Amino acid sequence: MRIVRRTLAVLLAALFIAPAAQAQTHVIGTSALATAVQERVSQDQSDRDAILSLLQRAEVRQIAASAGVSLEKAQAAVSTLEGQDLRDFAAQARNVQNDLAGGASTVVISTTTIIIVLLLVLLIVVIAD
Repeated sequence: MRIVRRTLAVLLAALFIAPAAQAQTHVIGTSALATAVQERVSQDQSDRDAILSLLQRAEVRQIAASAGVSLEKAQAAVSTLEGQDLRDFAAQARNVQNDLAGGASTVVISTTTIIIVLLLVLLIVVIAD
């Protein structure tokens, strides 16, 4: 009788453990996950670099000085940006960079407006944190 009980106990334990062991399988491998994380970190750094590059331009410094905006605070705020805000600001910064680099004279007002808005939003982010 003891053998039957032990056999039954081992069998039941195996039946309860089997689904739990099978549930441990992952949909994505750890190497794919590490690659995805590295790509996101790289993209975020690229976005921050685009914003910082715009903030270092002479035109932006001149506009910030005339508006009384501190570029140092704006540059410090860039490191606090993340997610969709970071991507949106980086896209705007890249557009402004392209406009300024191309010498487009018809977008001076919109470029200036974008720069001022970008600087003000960065300052708001710094103040909010």
